[in-house]
Amino acid sequence: MSSDVKVTVVCSTQDRASQNIKKNLLALRKWEQVSSEIYTIFEFKNYRLVEIKDPLIYQDGLDRRLYECGFPASLLIFASKHRSKDNRSILTVHSTGNTNEAKFGGRQNHLAASSPQAVRSLLRSIKLLSENEEYEVTLECTHHGPSDLDVPSVFIEIGSNEEQWLDEVAGRIVAEAILLLKESDAPVAVGFGGTHYAPRQTALIFETDVAFGHIFPSHALEFLDEELIHQAFIRSKADFAYIDRKSMKAEQRERLSAMIERAGYEALKESDIREMDGVPWQFCRQLRQKVKEVCPTGHAKLSNGIKCECQNCICPKVKIARISPALLSEAEKLDRERLKKFLSDHDIAYIEYEDGRFAHVLIGLDSNCARLAAEELTEECIDIIRKKYEVDINKGTLEIIEKKFSPGRAISLGITEGPLYGKLAKGESVILDGKTINPEMVYEINIRTIKLNYDKAIEE
Repeated sequence: MSSDVKVTVVCSTQDRASQNIKKNLLALRKWEQVSSEIYTIFEFKNYRLVEIKDPLIYQDGLDRRLYECGFPASLLIFASKHRSKDNRSILTVHSTGNTNEAKFGGRQNHLAASSPQAVRSLLRSIKLLSENEEYEVTLECTHHGPSDLDVPSVFIEIGSNEEQWLDEVAGRIVAEAILLLKESDAPVAVGFGGTHYAPRQTALIFETDVAFGHIFPSHALEFLDEELIHQAFIRSKADFAYIDRKSMKAEQRERLSAMIERAGYEALKESDIREMDGVPWQFCRQLRQKVKEVCPTGHAKLSNGIKCECQNCICPKVKIARISPALLSEAEKLDRERLKKFLSDHDIAYIEYEDGRFAHVLIGLDSNCARLAAEELTEECIDIIRKKYEVDINKGTLEIIEKKFSPGRAISLGITEGPLYGKLAKGESVILDGKTINPEMVYEINIRTIKLNYDKAIEE
């Protein structure tokens, strides 16, 4: 008997899809059968396959029973059938537990320990392996038992009727996905909202670096309380919440957001998750906290450059530098696209307000990077303004000299509406009664002064 802690695949003799997956697992590798008085057990390297005689959804406490028999598990993967009324061909992955009722195993208002990294790995693998097959691949929201499991667990399922349960191709896809299991350090979210098949959460796993633990559909939100939400974060070892905002009413969002905040977590939008893709969560958390402090209504935007720098940095820190807000505002009015290109081309993060305006704060991974970017952005803003106005820089200030055509001055010189008036307005000299009138003679000059100060980068 082996007492090593292993990834444990659980199959049931009562489940035809489970038996299909088991058969393919045994065919794909050279497993060794292990002696046990209670279970049929096979082992291969760090995997253990345990066959039971009862339904999988009623296996509360299985982790403890296996431990007591000398077969401790680091992860429980339940290989199961999926049943639905529409009989769709589908391969699914999900965590287990119940909210207001427990009709199919587990306990009411109780959640099993989830394995978000395994959920992510399995889902992405079956998506890749089924690319040329007619199977839909998706997450499911948290449902059914078992819920009393302290070892992280996940269900992987073939659906939705006997034809698919017995499909050799589906069985092999799931078996290969299990054997391709790999850990990652993807940031973990608890999901709220959407339909049972969690389409937005599924897309985020396929398209970004995020992983999901427990997920609650829109129809279950009314049954969530602070205790269950706290349990979901703890049992998922989650970093933050994701709310499918479009799937629920405003009052539901507000109630949910308040409970999440009281639990000590924050809710991210889909755009937030996509923005931080490829960046260590530790840095993202620092960044979001700093943005809240310096610009409460702003949202951080990360350039591709700083994302690459984060991946190569052992312990990235948030450093900030500021430029003159008045200078930035003036330049943004004149050429926002040029500023956006400048910000995107540098190894920094920057901040946008809700209305799309840029904040005057730049973020880098070291003091020099943030400071130099602030200096260069200051020069970029000045150059943008110089293309529109005459400027004068003196002792840390910028004077913007704005010349504007004055109809009153033109009239005072005897030029009213007509061809001469039009030429003057365009900046051309004209001759009236033998006297040359230059544009400068009918200009009003307005001088605005902007301080060019910027702060040194600050370490947090």
